[in-house]
Amino acid sequence: HWQELESENRLDGETASDSESRSEFGGSSTVQTSDDTPEVLNRALSNLSSRWKNWWVRGILTLAMITFFFIIIYLGPMVLMTIVMCVQIKCFHEIITIGYNVYHSYDLPWFRTLSWYFLLCVNYFFYGETVTDYFFTLVQREEPLRILSKYHRFISFTLYLTGFCMFVLSLVKKHYRLQFYMFGWTHVTLLIVVTQSHLIIHNLFEGMIWFIVPISCVICNDIMAYMFGFFFGRTPLIKLSPKKTWEGFIGGFFSTVLFGWLLSYVMSGYRCFTCPVEFNNDTNSFTVDCEPSELFQLQEYNIPLVLQSVVGWKTVRMYPFQIHSIALSTFASLIGPFGGFFASGFKRAFKIKDFANTIPGHGGIMDRFDCQYLMATFVNVYIASFIRGPNPSKLIQQFLTLRPDQQLHIFNTLKAHLVDRGILGSLEDA
Repeated sequence: HWQELESENRLDGETASDSESRSEFGGSSTVQTSDDTPEVLNRALSNLSSRWKNWWVRGILTLAMITFFFIIIYLGPMVLMTIVMCVQIKCFHEIITIGYNVYHSYDLPWFRTLSWYFLLCVNYFFYGETVTDYFFTLVQREEPLRILSKYHRFISFTLYLTGFCMFVLSLVKKHYRLQFYMFGWTHVTLLIVVTQSHLIIHNLFEGMIWFIVPISCVICNDIMAYMFGFFFGRTPLIKLSPKKTWEGFIGGFFSTVLFGWLLSYVMSGYRCFTCPVEFNNDTNSFTVDCEPSELFQLQEYNIPLVLQSVVGWKTVRMYPFQIHSIALSTFASLIGPFGGFFASGFKRAFKIKDFANTIPGHGGIMDRFDCQYLMATFVNVYIASFIRGPNPSKLIQQFLTLRPDQQLHIFNTLKAHLVDRGILGSLEDA
Protein backbone atom coordinates (compact mmCIF):
# COMPACT_ATOMS: atom_id res chain seq x y z
CA HIS A 1 0.00 0.00 0.00
CA TRP A 2 2.77 2.43 0.94
CA GLN A 3 4.69 1.74 -2.26
CA GLU A 4 1.57 2.62 -4.26
CA LEU A 5 1.16 5.82 -2.26
CA GLU A 6 4.78 6.83 -2.88
CA SER A 7 4.64 6.12 -6.60
CA GLU A 8 1.46 8.18 -6.91
CA ASN A 9 3.14 11.04 -5.08
CA ARG A 10 5.91 10.97 -7.66
CA LEU A 11 3.39 10.98 -10.48
CA ASP A 12 1.47 13.88 -8.97
CA GLY A 13 4.62 15.94 -8.61
CA GLU A 14 5.21 18.65 -6.03
CA THR A 15 3.78 22.12 -6.33
CA ALA A 16 5.56 25.32 -5.42
CA SER A 17 3.43 25.72 -2.32
CA ASP A 18 4.40 22.20 -1.19
CA SER A 19 8.07 23.10 -1.55
CA GLU A 20 7.61 26.29 0.44
CA SER A 21 5.76 24.46 3.19
CA ARG A 22 8.47 21.81 3.39
CA SER A 23 11.15 24.48 3.54
CA GLU A 24 9.42 26.42 6.29
CA PHE A 25 8.46 23.36 8.33
CA GLY A 26 11.94 21.90 8.20
CA GLY A 27 11.47 19.18 5.59
CA SER A 28 9.04 16.31 5.13
CA SER A 29 8.20 13.87 7.87
CA THR A 30 10.10 10.63 8.14
CA VAL A 31 8.03 7.60 7.18
CA GLN A 32 8.07 4.80 9.71
CA THR A 33 8.09 1.54 7.75
CA SER A 34 8.96 -0.88 10.55
CA ASP A 35 6.72 -3.92 10.96
CA ASP A 36 4.61 -3.50 14.10
CA THR A 37 2.92 -6.92 13.82
CA PRO A 38 3.25 -9.01 17.02
CA GLU A 39 5.96 -11.64 16.78
CA VAL A 40 3.46 -14.44 17.48
CA LEU A 41 1.45 -13.51 14.38
CA ASN A 42 4.61 -13.03 12.32
CA ARG A 43 5.72 -16.60 13.05
CA ALA A 44 2.25 -18.09 12.52
CA LEU A 45 1.77 -16.32 9.17
CA SER A 46 5.35 -16.48 7.91
CA ASN A 47 4.49 -18.81 4.99
CA LEU A 48 1.84 -16.48 3.55
CA SER A 49 2.32 -13.75 0.96
CA SER A 50 2.33 -10.16 2.21
CA ARG A 51 -1.19 -9.64 0.80
CA TRP A 52 -2.73 -12.56 2.69
CA LYS A 53 -0.62 -11.92 5.76
CA ASN A 54 -2.06 -8.39 5.96
CA TRP A 55 -5.55 -9.85 5.47
CA TRP A 56 -5.16 -12.21 8.42
CA VAL A 57 -3.54 -9.61 10.69
CA ARG A 58 -6.31 -7.10 9.99
CA GLY A 59 -8.96 -9.79 10.47
CA ILE A 60 -7.64 -11.05 13.80
CA LEU A 61 -7.18 -7.55 15.22
CA THR A 62 -10.63 -6.53 13.94
CA LEU A 63 -12.25 -9.44 15.78
CA ALA A 64 -10.33 -8.46 18.92
CA MET A 65 -11.56 -4.85 18.68
CA ILE A 66 -15.17 -5.96 18.08
CA THR A 67 -14.96 -8.23 21.15
CA PHE A 68 -13.65 -5.30 23.21
CA PHE A 69 -16.51 -3.16 21.86
CA PHE A 70 -19.10 -5.71 23.08
CA ILE A 71 -17.45 -5.85 26.50
CA ILE A 72 -17.59 -2.08 27.07
CA ILE A 73 -21.24 -2.03 25.92
CA TYR A 74 -22.00 -4.71 28.53
CA LEU A 75 -20.26 -2.64 31.22
CA GLY A 76 -22.71 0.23 30.73
CA PRO A 77 -22.90 3.93 29.82
CA MET A 78 -20.34 5.23 32.32
CA VAL A 79 -17.65 2.92 30.93
CA LEU A 80 -18.68 3.90 27.38
CA MET A 81 -18.28 7.59 28.20
CA THR A 82 -14.88 6.91 29.75
CA ILE A 83 -13.77 5.01 26.63
CA VAL A 84 -14.97 7.87 24.40
CA MET A 85 -12.90 10.26 26.49
CA CYS A 86 -9.81 8.04 26.25
CA VAL A 87 -10.21 7.66 22.47
CA GLN A 88 -10.58 11.43 22.14
CA ILE A 89 -7.36 12.08 24.08
CA LYS A 90 -5.43 9.46 22.08
CA CYS A 91 -6.66 10.84 18.73
CA PHE A 92 -5.71 14.36 19.83
CA HIS A 93 -2.27 13.10 20.86
CA GLU A 94 -1.67 11.41 17.49
CA ILE A 95 -2.54 14.52 15.47
CA ILE A 96 -0.70 16.94 17.74
CA THR A 97 2.39 14.71 17.69
CA ILE A 98 2.58 15.07 13.91
CA GLY A 99 2.60 18.86 14.27
CA TYR A 100 5.01 18.70 17.19
CA ASN A 101 7.55 16.66 15.21
CA VAL A 102 7.62 19.48 12.66
CA TYR A 103 7.46 22.30 15.17
CA HIS A 104 10.06 20.83 17.55
CA SER A 105 12.84 21.25 14.99
CA TYR A 106 12.72 25.00 15.69
CA ASP A 107 12.88 24.56 19.47
CA LEU A 108 10.09 27.09 20.02
CA PRO A 109 8.40 27.22 23.42
CA TRP A 110 5.06 26.05 24.74
CA PHE A 111 3.46 24.43 21.68
CA ARG A 112 2.81 21.04 23.26
CA THR A 113 1.98 22.59 26.66
CA LEU A 114 -0.49 25.05 25.13
CA SER A 115 -2.05 22.33 22.96
CA TRP A 116 -2.87 20.17 25.97
CA TYR A 117 -3.97 23.22 27.93
CA PHE A 118 -6.49 24.14 25.21
CA LEU A 119 -7.69 20.50 25.20
CA LEU A 120 -8.31 20.80 28.94
CA CYS A 121 -10.20 24.09 28.49
CA VAL A 122 -12.44 22.76 25.72
CA ASN A 123 -13.22 19.55 27.61
CA TYR A 124 -14.03 21.57 30.73
CA PHE A 125 -16.48 23.64 28.71
CA PHE A 126 -18.21 20.77 26.90
CA TYR A 127 -18.38 18.35 29.81
CA GLY A 128 -19.51 21.14 32.13
CA GLU A 129 -22.39 21.83 29.74
CA THR A 130 -23.23 18.11 29.68
CA VAL A 131 -23.22 17.83 33.49
CA THR A 132 -25.47 20.87 33.82
CA ASP A 133 -27.85 19.53 31.18
CA TYR A 134 -28.15 15.89 32.24
CA PHE A 135 -27.40 16.10 36.00
CA PHE A 136 -29.39 19.23 36.74
CA THR A 137 -30.91 18.14 40.07
CA LEU A 138 -27.54 16.87 41.34
CA VAL A 139 -25.91 20.19 40.42
CA GLN A 140 -28.63 22.16 42.21
CA ARG A 141 -28.30 19.96 45.29
CA GLU A 142 -24.57 20.64 45.81
CA GLU A 143 -23.54 24.21 46.55
CA PRO A 144 -20.06 24.11 44.88
CA LEU A 145 -21.52 22.53 41.74
CA ARG A 146 -24.32 25.11 41.67
CA ILE A 147 -21.79 27.96 41.71
CA LEU A 148 -19.64 26.32 39.03
CA SER A 149 -22.74 25.74 36.90
CA LYS A 150 -23.96 29.32 37.26
CA TYR A 151 -20.64 30.82 36.14
CA HIS A 152 -19.54 27.91 33.93
CA ARG A 153 -19.27 29.81 30.65
CA PHE A 154 -17.47 32.74 32.25
CA ILE A 155 -14.94 30.38 33.87
CA SER A 156 -14.46 28.54 30.56
CA PHE A 157 -13.88 31.79 28.69
CA THR A 158 -11.41 32.98 31.34
CA LEU A 159 -9.45 29.74 31.03
CA TYR A 160 -9.33 30.10 27.25
CA LEU A 161 -8.21 33.74 27.48
CA THR A 162 -5.37 32.67 29.75
CA GLY A 163 -4.14 30.24 27.09
CA PHE A 164 -4.59 32.87 24.37
CA CYS A 165 -2.43 35.34 26.29
CA MET A 166 0.19 32.66 26.91
CA PHE A 167 0.34 32.00 23.16
CA VAL A 168 0.84 35.71 22.37
CA LEU A 169 3.63 35.91 24.96
CA SER A 170 5.33 32.86 23.41
CA LEU A 171 5.68 34.43 19.94
CA VAL A 172 9.29 34.43 18.74
CA LYS A 173 10.69 36.80 16.12
CA LYS A 174 11.26 35.30 12.64
CA HIS A 175 8.93 32.38 13.38
CA TYR A 176 5.59 34.16 13.71
CA ARG A 177 3.98 32.46 10.72
CA LEU A 178 4.98 28.98 11.84
CA GLN A 179 3.64 29.63 15.33
CA PHE A 180 0.30 30.77 13.94
CA TYR A 181 0.24 27.65 11.76
CA MET A 182 0.55 25.59 14.91
CA PHE A 183 -2.07 27.68 16.73
CA GLY A 184 -4.49 26.95 13.88
CA TRP A 185 -3.40 23.29 13.86
CA THR A 186 -4.37 22.92 17.52
CA HIS A 187 -7.75 24.58 17.10
CA VAL A 188 -8.72 22.61 14.01
CA THR A 189 -7.74 19.41 15.85
CA LEU A 190 -9.92 20.44 18.79
CA LEU A 191 -12.81 21.12 16.42
CA ILE A 192 -12.50 17.74 14.72
CA VAL A 193 -11.79 15.58 17.76
CA VAL A 194 -13.27 17.13 20.92
CA THR A 195 -16.47 18.53 19.42
CA GLN A 196 -17.31 15.24 17.74
CA SER A 197 -16.62 13.15 20.85
CA HIS A 198 -18.91 15.50 22.78
CA LEU A 199 -21.66 14.81 20.22
CA ILE A 200 -21.08 11.06 20.61
CA ILE A 201 -21.83 11.34 24.33
CA HIS A 202 -24.97 13.37 23.60
CA ASN A 203 -26.11 10.61 21.23
CA LEU A 204 -25.44 8.06 23.95
CA PHE A 205 -27.73 9.89 26.39
CA GLU A 206 -30.58 9.67 23.86
CA GLY A 207 -30.37 5.90 24.16
CA MET A 208 -27.57 3.41 23.65
CA ILE A 209 -29.14 2.33 20.37
CA TRP A 210 -28.28 5.77 18.91
CA PHE A 211 -24.67 5.10 19.90
CA ILE A 212 -24.32 1.42 18.99
CA VAL A 213 -26.15 1.24 15.63
CA PRO A 214 -24.27 4.15 13.93
CA ILE A 215 -20.88 2.97 15.18
CA SER A 216 -21.66 -0.62 14.18
CA CYS A 217 -22.74 0.53 10.70
CA VAL A 218 -19.43 2.31 10.17
CA ILE A 219 -17.53 -0.76 11.37
CA CYS A 220 -19.62 -3.03 9.12
CA ASN A 221 -19.08 -0.77 6.12
CA ASP A 222 -15.33 -0.66 6.73
CA ILE A 223 -15.12 -4.46 6.99
CA MET A 224 -17.42 -5.30 4.09
CA ALA A 225 -15.88 -2.68 1.77
CA TYR A 226 -12.48 -4.21 2.53
CA MET A 227 -13.78 -7.77 1.94
CA PHE A 228 -15.53 -6.95 -1.33
CA GLY A 229 -12.55 -4.91 -2.47
CA PHE A 230 -10.09 -7.66 -1.50
CA PHE A 231 -11.87 -10.42 -3.40
CA PHE A 232 -13.65 -8.56 -6.22
CA GLY A 233 -12.02 -5.12 -6.43
CA ARG A 234 -10.89 -4.09 -9.90
CA THR A 235 -11.98 -0.48 -10.45
CA PRO A 236 -10.18 2.27 -8.44
CA LEU A 237 -12.58 4.53 -6.54
CA ILE A 238 -10.58 7.61 -5.55
CA LYS A 239 -7.03 8.73 -6.11
CA LEU A 240 -6.45 9.60 -2.43
CA SER A 241 -6.86 5.92 -1.46
CA PRO A 242 -5.46 3.71 -4.25
CA LYS A 243 -6.76 0.46 -2.72
CA LYS A 244 -10.38 1.66 -2.45
CA THR A 245 -12.49 0.23 -5.26
CA TRP A 246 -15.99 0.75 -6.63
CA GLU A 247 -16.72 -2.93 -6.02
CA GLY A 248 -15.86 -2.54 -2.35
CA PHE A 249 -17.78 0.74 -2.08
CA ILE A 250 -20.98 -0.70 -3.61
CA GLY A 251 -20.72 -4.05 -1.80
CA GLY A 252 -20.15 -2.24 1.49
CA PHE A 253 -23.22 -0.06 0.91
CA PHE A 254 -25.72 -2.91 0.41
CA SER A 255 -24.17 -4.99 3.21
CA THR A 256 -24.31 -2.09 5.66
CA VAL A 257 -27.94 -1.18 4.91
CA LEU A 258 -29.00 -4.81 5.45
CA PHE A 259 -26.86 -5.10 8.59
CA GLY A 260 -28.21 -1.84 10.08
CA TRP A 261 -31.80 -2.91 9.38
CA LEU A 262 -31.34 -6.31 11.06
CA LEU A 263 -29.35 -4.95 14.02
CA SER A 264 -32.02 -2.30 14.64
CA TYR A 265 -34.73 -4.99 14.69
CA VAL A 266 -32.84 -6.97 17.33
CA MET A 267 -31.93 -4.00 19.55
CA SER A 268 -35.32 -2.26 19.37
CA GLY A 269 -36.84 -5.01 21.49
CA TYR A 270 -34.65 -4.27 24.54
CA ARG A 271 -35.32 -1.34 26.85
CA CYS A 272 -31.69 -1.20 27.97
CA PHE A 273 -30.82 -0.06 24.44
CA THR A 274 -33.83 2.09 23.55
CA CYS A 275 -34.43 4.07 26.76
CA PRO A 276 -32.62 7.39 27.29
CA VAL A 277 -29.75 7.24 29.74
CA GLU A 278 -30.89 9.23 32.79
CA PHE A 279 -29.35 9.98 36.16
CA ASN A 280 -31.30 8.72 39.20
CA ASN A 281 -30.85 11.17 42.05
CA ASP A 282 -32.07 8.71 44.67
CA THR A 283 -29.48 6.06 43.86
CA ASN A 284 -26.86 8.43 42.32
CA SER A 285 -26.55 6.11 39.35
CA PHE A 286 -27.59 5.88 35.70
CA THR A 287 -30.86 4.23 34.74
CA VAL A 288 -32.06 3.01 31.36
CA ASP A 289 -35.62 1.96 32.20
CA CYS A 290 -38.71 3.52 30.59
CA GLU A 291 -41.84 2.86 28.59
CA PRO A 292 -40.58 2.46 25.00
CA SER A 293 -41.55 5.30 22.67
CA GLU A 294 -43.44 4.73 19.42
CA LEU A 295 -40.09 4.42 17.62
CA PHE A 296 -39.51 1.11 19.39
CA GLN A 297 -42.97 -0.43 19.21
CA LEU A 298 -43.84 -2.89 16.44
CA GLN A 299 -46.16 -1.44 13.82
CA GLU A 300 -47.75 -2.79 10.67
CA TYR A 301 -46.76 -1.26 7.32
CA ASN A 302 -48.33 -1.83 3.91
CA ILE A 303 -45.97 -3.19 1.28
CA PRO A 304 -46.08 -1.30 -2.08
CA LEU A 305 -48.18 -3.06 -4.71
CA VAL A 306 -45.14 -3.46 -6.97
CA LEU A 307 -43.37 -5.58 -4.34
CA GLN A 308 -46.39 -7.54 -3.09
CA SER A 309 -46.28 -9.92 -6.05
CA VAL A 310 -42.55 -10.50 -5.48
CA VAL A 311 -42.51 -11.13 -1.71
CA GLY A 312 -46.04 -12.51 -1.45
CA TRP A 313 -46.96 -10.31 1.55
CA LYS A 314 -49.34 -7.37 1.81
CA THR A 315 -48.09 -6.03 5.14
CA VAL A 316 -44.97 -6.28 7.29
CA ARG A 317 -44.47 -5.69 11.01
CA MET A 318 -41.38 -3.73 11.93
CA TYR A 319 -40.10 -1.05 14.27
CA PRO A 320 -40.22 2.57 13.05
CA PHE A 321 -36.59 2.88 14.14
CA GLN A 322 -35.66 0.42 11.39
CA ILE A 323 -36.73 3.03 8.82
CA HIS A 324 -34.43 5.55 10.51
CA SER A 325 -31.66 2.95 10.51
CA ILE A 326 -31.76 2.95 6.70
CA ALA A 327 -30.89 6.66 6.74
CA LEU A 328 -28.10 6.05 9.29
CA SER A 329 -26.58 3.11 7.40
CA THR A 330 -26.86 4.95 4.07
CA PHE A 331 -24.89 7.87 5.49
CA ALA A 332 -22.34 5.47 7.01
CA SER A 333 -21.85 3.85 3.58
CA LEU A 334 -21.96 6.80 1.18
CA ILE A 335 -20.72 9.83 3.16
CA GLY A 336 -18.90 8.25 6.11
CA PRO A 337 -16.01 6.97 3.95
CA PHE A 338 -15.21 10.58 3.02
CA GLY A 339 -13.93 10.97 6.58
CA GLY A 340 -11.41 8.27 5.70
CA PHE A 341 -10.59 9.96 2.39
CA PHE A 342 -10.04 13.22 4.27
CA ALA A 343 -7.65 11.45 6.64
CA SER A 344 -5.84 9.89 3.66
CA GLY A 345 -5.36 13.33 2.13
CA PHE A 346 -4.05 14.62 5.45
CA LYS A 347 -1.51 11.79 5.70
CA ARG A 348 -0.39 12.34 2.11
CA ALA A 349 0.13 16.03 2.81
CA PHE A 350 2.63 15.13 5.55
CA LYS A 351 4.12 12.04 3.84
CA ILE A 352 3.11 9.63 6.61
CA LYS A 353 1.61 6.15 6.29
CA ASP A 354 -0.54 6.14 9.46
CA PHE A 355 -1.28 8.51 12.31
CA ALA A 356 0.49 6.08 14.67
CA ASN A 357 1.25 2.34 15.00
CA THR A 358 -0.98 1.66 18.02
CA ILE A 359 -2.93 -1.20 16.38
CA PRO A 360 -0.92 -3.61 14.18
CA GLY A 361 -2.32 -3.76 10.66
CA HIS A 362 -4.65 -0.82 11.31
CA GLY A 363 -2.40 2.11 12.25
CA GLY A 364 -3.34 4.53 15.01
CA ILE A 365 -6.59 5.08 16.87
CA MET A 366 -7.34 8.03 14.59
CA ASP A 367 -7.00 5.72 11.56
CA ARG A 368 -9.90 3.66 12.94
CA PHE A 369 -12.09 6.58 14.05
CA ASP A 370 -11.73 8.97 11.11
CA CYS A 371 -15.20 7.98 9.80
CA GLN A 372 -16.80 7.70 13.25
CA TYR A 373 -16.46 11.41 14.01
CA LEU A 374 -18.29 12.41 10.82
CA MET A 375 -20.99 9.87 11.66
CA ALA A 376 -21.41 11.28 15.19
CA THR A 377 -22.19 14.73 13.83
CA PHE A 378 -24.78 13.36 11.41
CA VAL A 379 -26.53 11.32 14.12
CA ASN A 380 -26.70 14.33 16.44
CA VAL A 381 -28.14 16.54 13.68
CA TYR A 382 -30.54 13.77 12.64
CA ILE A 383 -31.88 13.35 16.18
CA ALA A 384 -32.32 17.09 16.64
CA SER A 385 -34.06 17.47 13.26
CA PHE A 386 -36.33 14.41 13.10
CA ILE A 387 -36.53 12.71 16.51
CA ARG A 388 -36.07 14.78 19.65
CA GLY A 389 -38.71 17.11 21.09
CA PRO A 390 -38.80 19.10 24.35
CA ASN A 391 -37.95 17.01 27.42
CA PRO A 392 -40.73 17.45 30.05
CA SER A 393 -38.56 16.33 32.98
CA LYS A 394 -35.86 18.89 32.16
CA LEU A 395 -38.45 21.65 31.78
CA ILE A 396 -39.88 20.80 35.22
CA GLN A 397 -36.39 20.77 36.74
CA GLN A 398 -35.70 24.24 35.38
CA PHE A 399 -39.17 25.45 36.47
CA LEU A 400 -38.49 24.38 40.07
CA THR A 401 -35.31 26.47 40.24
CA LEU A 402 -37.14 29.74 39.46
CA ARG A 403 -38.25 32.25 42.07
CA PRO A 404 -41.79 31.73 43.48
CA ASP A 405 -43.16 34.79 41.66
CA GLN A 406 -41.73 33.49 38.35
CA GLN A 407 -43.20 30.04 38.97
CA LEU A 408 -46.60 31.60 39.73
CA HIS A 409 -46.49 33.68 36.55
CA ILE A 410 -45.71 30.61 34.42
CA PHE A 411 -48.44 28.62 36.20
CA ASN A 412 -51.10 31.28 35.51
CA THR A 413 -49.97 31.62 31.89
CA LEU A 414 -50.10 27.86 31.34
CA LYS A 415 -53.48 27.61 33.10
CA ALA A 416 -54.98 30.36 30.90
CA HIS A 417 -53.60 28.65 27.80
CA LEU A 418 -55.12 25.27 28.75
CA VAL A 419 -58.49 26.85 29.57
CA ASP A 420 -58.56 28.64 26.20
CA ARG A 421 -57.92 25.33 24.43
CA GLY A 422 -60.63 23.59 26.47
CA ILE A 423 -58.17 21.05 27.92
CA LEU A 424 -58.29 22.13 31.56
CA GLY A 425 -62.11 22.27 31.63
CA SER A 426 -62.43 18.76 30.22
CA LEU A 427 -59.98 17.43 32.81
CA GLU A 428 -61.93 19.07 35.67
CA ASP A 429 -65.22 17.64 34.38
CA ALA A 430 -63.67 14.19 34.26
